[in-house]
Amino acid sequence: MADDILPFSSAFPEATEADWLREVEKALKGKGADTLTRRTADGVGIKALYRESDFAAAADPLGIPGEAPFLRGKTAAPDRWLPWDIRQAFAHPSAERTNTEILRDLERGVCSVEIALDPAGKAGVQITEAADFDRALAGVRADMAGVALDHATSPGAPASALLGLWAEKQENAAGLKIDFNMAPLGALARNGTLAGGLDAAFARHGAVASALGASFPMAGLFRIDARMVHEAGGSEAQELGALIASAIDTLRRLDGHADTARIAANFTFALSLDANYGIGIAKLRAARRLWARCLEALGLAASPMRLQGVTSLRMLTKYDPWTNMLRGTCAAFAGAVGGADILTVRAFNEALGLPEELGRRIARNTQIIAMEESQLGRVADTTGGAWFTETLADDLAKAAWAEFQKTEGEGGFAASLIAGAFQARVATAREARAKDIARRKIPVTGVSEYPLLEEIGAPVAAVETPKPRAGFSAAGTQHFAKTAIAGGPDASAAALAPIRLAAPFEALRDAAAKPDRPPAVFLATIGSLAEFTARADFARNFFAAGGIVSEEPPVPPKAVAELVSAFRASGCRIAVLCSTDRLYEAEASGAAQALKKAGAQRVWLAGKHEGAGIDANIFAGADVVHLLKLAHAELGVAQ
Repeated sequence: MADDILPFSSAFPEATEADWLREVEKALKGKGADTLTRRTADGVGIKALYRESDFAAAADPLGIPGEAPFLRGKTAAPDRWLPWDIRQAFAHPSAERTNTEILRDLERGVCSVEIALDPAGKAGVQITEAADFDRALAGVRADMAGVALDHATSPGAPASALLGLWAEKQENAAGLKIDFNMAPLGALARNGTLAGGLDAAFARHGAVASALGASFPMAGLFRIDARMVHEAGGSEAQELGALIASAIDTLRRLDGHADTARIAANFTFALSLDANYGIGIAKLRAARRLWARCLEALGLAASPMRLQGVTSLRMLTKYDPWTNMLRGTCAAFAGAVGGADILTVRAFNEALGLPEELGRRIARNTQIIAMEESQLGRVADTTGGAWFTETLADDLAKAAWAEFQKTEGEGGFAASLIAGAFQARVATAREARAKDIARRKIPVTGVSEYPLLEEIGAPVAAVETPKPRAGFSAAGTQHFAKTAIAGGPDASAAALAPIRLAAPFEALRDAAAKPDRPPAVFLATIGSLAEFTARADFARNFFAAGGIVSEEPPVPPKAVAELVSAFRASGCRIAVLCSTDRLYEAEASGAAQALKKAGAQRVWLAGKHEGAGIDANIFAGADVVHLLKLAHAELGVAQ
């Protein structure tokens, strides 16, 4: 019986790609399927349909998971219980409070911890000497749960050496799972300075890394971090190109100070993941291809690329922060399916301030649910052979390689940063993206689209910034480096300052929230409910993105006199005409002039119709940020 039922497709004629293309052209009224292709910030095309001709998956061109050159991941048999490392970030300035948070999260499913360090206590835990690590890591078994550092304000050698002093006092010191994550070029890109200059910094890092590597053979020493490129508004190819350029320049500058072959095999690579999980998955796959090519060119043995994915900060919003949970889930999906070895999910309320227990709980549970309930890590190389993913990964890798070659032609990553050439390219990508956000070609849900003017805020931790300290103690560096290394003038470059995509709209919302009474516009509807609803909804959503309330007639006006009367009763200064194009032709100008006689300072129109009395138009594709600033100015809202 089943055999008679299952092959139901035999009742239909076989369809070919040519048949599909004909139907597409019919649906698109003569346009070709290529008009459905979208392009990334790097100009990489994403088509509507992919086939074997795009990527020869049947021929298995990337090899087998777990086999050199490891293009499909480090293993063909993922750990059933821990397919990736659930790593939680901690940044409370108090070492004691951080310890409480660490122990609590480790008890509740976190696999490893990452401590952001800042001697000033503003951007991380205030740790400046070995005793601070004793307090922050009291009761932590680093042989079971990994400990990693995030050098938010420094290149890493002094703080890493202090952690080394703590580690030497632990049982089974040689078996500790520590990621020192030193990143001198990452510090130069993020902070714009490298104390003592490049030569001295790498000599110091090489000496400390050699000593730490000898004492802690399981430890990770350097992290090649390109997240600051993404967070500064850069494109995928720029982030990947910076990742590889930074790795190569780090090895080049460590040559003569450390065993570069061992360092290269020991790197951790960090990338940002945002809510576009298709691109996120492809980005991780592209990174493996790029690094495998570099190892081959350097004549080094093939080794699995150790990848850490961190969910994007630039995608998080202050308004409607609960939607950030969905963004974090999408990014976590990309990391899990894309094969990240380590995954850090930012708290949904991080854009508002320092996350408290709720934010950290949602962050860790997002991964636990993905791992244990959704079973995302049970299959090796989940997207392997998918035509779309593999093609996009190849295209991203090619674009990133071109960026890498450009950076190398400028003298390497450090030289390009110091000259400002790399930052200029990132600025170009950032500005282009900002224009698309302002026009809502890139929507920000809950902020530029579907904003909630009456929303429930999210909690954040109450923090008192401690008194700043001078800096990290030199005790650890002296212990591990043995000899002092003289420095020269600091290396300096323009910092890749972080942005958030929602910031222009959030600034408008902040400004609109200052008056006691929120600014408002009047929706001057023309015609029946069916005729004006679509554009009235559009206008309501449009102005709400700037924190502006939309007042409406109590009942749909049937004549201009009723419309004028409702406008006067509203007390508004701006009226927005909302109706169909047909009714605009007949009634818009008359209604606009009547509204102005009734006291309207400006009359706007939802649509592209122009006529007497109409001062501005709002429509899909308009510069929403510019128009909302204009509305604020007309309503007397101070920026």
